[in-house]
Amino acid sequence: MRGLIGFGFGLVALAAPALAQTAPQPPATPNVSAETAVAKRYVAEGKVPGIVILTGRPDGTVTIVSEGRIADEATAHAADADSLWRVYSMTKPLTGIAAMILVEEGKLKLDQPISDFIPAFKNMKVLVDPSKDLTSRPATRPITVRNLLTHTAGLGYNIITKGPLLAEYNRLGINPAQVNAEMEVQMAAARPDSLEEFANRTATLPLIADPGAKWSYSIGLDVLGRVIEVASGVKFDEFVNTRILKPLKMNESYWTVPADKVGNFATVYAFVGTARVPADPAASSIYLKKPEFPYGGAGLVMSAHDYDRFLHMLLNGGALDGARILKPETVALAMSNLLPAGADTSILNETGKDTGVQLGFGAGGSIYLNDAPSGPGKGTYGWGGAAGTIAWVDPVHKVRAVAMINLFGDTPLKREVSKAVYADLAR
Repeated sequence: MRGLIGFGFGLVALAAPALAQTAPQPPATPNVSAETAVAKRYVAEGKVPGIVILTGRPDGTVTIVSEGRIADEATAHAADADSLWRVYSMTKPLTGIAAMILVEEGKLKLDQPISDFIPAFKNMKVLVDPSKDLTSRPATRPITVRNLLTHTAGLGYNIITKGPLLAEYNRLGINPAQVNAEMEVQMAAARPDSLEEFANRTATLPLIADPGAKWSYSIGLDVLGRVIEVASGVKFDEFVNTRILKPLKMNESYWTVPADKVGNFATVYAFVGTARVPADPAASSIYLKKPEFPYGGAGLVMSAHDYDRFLHMLLNGGALDGARILKPETVALAMSNLLPAGADTSILNETGKDTGVQLGFGAGGSIYLNDAPSGPGKGTYGWGGAAGTIAWVDPVHKVRAVAMINLFGDTPLKREVSKAVYADLAR
C-alpha cells in the first residue's frame, strides 16, 4: 500500500503544458473546454467514478467542471464543488500559511531554531551512512522554521525513507497519516497519542542530512504543527480552524468528517492490477474517527469550493470577502523561494525535469522560478496530494485552480489539468 500512496509529489502537476507527456486529448470544440474533456475522459475510461475541476480565471469568473459521482454505487452523490475529498499533502500549504501568520505576528522567525519551541531538537545527529546503520555525528547547524517549511530539515518520511532509519520510524510510530481502517490498526498501535509526543519522538532519531543541505520530502510540516501550537499557545488544529478556515468561511473542511457529511464524502480507490478497488470506503472511512493528533502534512478532508477560497485569498494578497489572513507582503514572502542558500534541489527538480521549469519551495508548497512555456508563470505556488488532487495559484496569469479525485497513485491527472487550464485560457 505504501507504494500506492506516494504522499504529495505535487510538483509534477504543474508541468509546462507544451512539454508534458500525457494521454491524447479529445479534440476541443467551441462547446467543450479542455478541462471538460479531461474530466469526461477520466470518468468514461473508468479511472475514477467522479472528478471536480474548479478554476478561477483572470477576469474574475469561476468555472466548475464536474463529472460522475463520488463513489461507484449508483446511489452515490454526484461529484460537485461541495463534495468532500481527502486532500492528503495539499494540507501542507495550509500548515505553511498558518506558520506565516505567526511569522507576521513576530511569534516565529524563519531562521529561528525550532528547539526554542521543542527543546528535544536542541542537539540533533546526522546519519553517517543512511543505507548502512544508525551511526551518526553531530549536525552542523540547528533545524529552523525555514527548514520545516521547505523540507530541508533532514527529517525522513516513512513513505520515502529506507534502511535502518525507516525501521526506527515505524517502531516509534512516526507515521502521521490515515489510510484506511485496516492499516490504521497497526499504525495507531505504534503512533504517539499527541502532537507533542510525536515531535519529541522524532527528535530522538538521526537526520538524513544536515539541516539546510538538501531538499528531501519529509514530515517537516507535521513537526511544524507542534511548533505552531507552542508558539501560539493554541492547539494546532484549533489554530488552523480559527485563523484560516473560519474567517475564510471554509465550512466544508474537516480533520474528522462528521457523521452527517458521510453522504457527500468520496470513497478513495486504488488500482490492483487492472481492477479499481475501494481503498477506504466513505461509509467506514478512517476519517470518520478522530486521529491521535492533527496531521499538518496530510490530515484534511476538503471540498473544491473550500480549497478555492484558500487559493483566492492568496491570489488576493491575503484577504477575501473582508477577512484578512495575512498582509500582502507576508503572502509574497510565503509564495517566494524560501529554500536555504546552497540547498541541493536535485530531488525536487527531478520529476519536473522535462518541463523547462526550475522549482524552488515556499511555505509548504513548490514555487516556479521561471515561466513555463504556455503554462504557469514564475512564482506559481502549489502542491498536490497522494490521491490525485492538485491545486495552485499563478500570480502572473491571475489564475487559481484545484482538481479533486480520490485515487491513490494517480499523477497524470495533475499535468493534464494544468495543460487543460492553460489551453482553455489561450482559447
